[in-house]
Amino acid sequence: MSDALSVQDGQPAARRPKRWHILVFLLPAFLVYSAVMILPLIETLRLSLFNTVDGQSTFVGLANFQTLFGDERWAHDFWNALKNNVIFFIIHMCVQNPIGVALAAMLSIPKLRFVTFYRTAIFLPTLLSFVIVGFIWKLILSPIWGVAPGMLDLVGLKSLFAPWLGKPGSALVTVSLISVWQYVGIPMMLIYAALLNIPDEVIEAAECDGVTGWSQFWKIKLPLILPAIGIISILTFVGNFNAFDLVYTVQGALAGPDGSTDILGTLLYRTFFGFQLQLGDRSMGATIATVMFLIILAGVSLYLFVIQRRMRRYQF
Repeated sequence: MSDALSVQDGQPAARRPKRWHILVFLLPAFLVYSAVMILPLIETLRLSLFNTVDGQSTFVGLANFQTLFGDERWAHDFWNALKNNVIFFIIHMCVQNPIGVALAAMLSIPKLRFVTFYRTAIFLPTLLSFVIVGFIWKLILSPIWGVAPGMLDLVGLKSLFAPWLGKPGSALVTVSLISVWQYVGIPMMLIYAALLNIPDEVIEAAECDGVTGWSQFWKIKLPLILPAIGIISILTFVGNFNAFDLVYTVQGALAGPDGSTDILGTLLYRTFFGFQLQLGDRSMGATIATVMFLIILAGVSLYLFVIQRRMRRYQF
């Protein structure tokens, strides 16, 4: 209106003020993000193309990647870690996320009492430090002083107890289930929020058609929350292929027994920083980190450009 008045008075319209305050507010976040994420990523990619020759950093191109995939020792450790990481991810996708969806569906029942208590109790482990979670579960599952044998004995299942963290065949599954227990609250809360966001008109129309109960969830609600499930799936993928802390806390840097719980994160840690008598190799560590980045980039790109486009039809 002020511009119009100025034109009517025969004066040129005033220019809109430049919004420099937007840059001022964005600058701190941009600097922090660049220092913590962008610059380390660029340096990692650069370092993967160099190696130390006679004490000097020398450009070697893709030689480090050739060593990682071609050398017998490096290839064995890498493919073992990648296989374990895929299993780690599959367990989370097939156990954690379906349980999260089921819990969210039950919490969204209108007549359910103590919803706030249940929601808080399930989400609480997510807030705990991974060090505390790993230490507590090591104590619980210990065959010497753990409480798991006694608890199984109370229900007559003590014969099923075994040192699960100490057996190569069960250690990875056990660590994965510990991680599921800690983080199941995240998909539960996201799905719960998506269920609450469904318009009441849709639910009322379904009830008028006689679609109620679990039939209503499978036929009406589940298709509408598919975009949220897709977001949870890609977050699970990124989080699992970046995982390190819980495995390190429970099984140590060697990810025992016999490397059965070794994933890409623990392999990267031992390679880059070294462990015990093993010296750190920055170039090979950066190479492993680059491969991890490419795997995550491929998964995220697949979701964004293929899966998400097909899910847009369900969004309001």
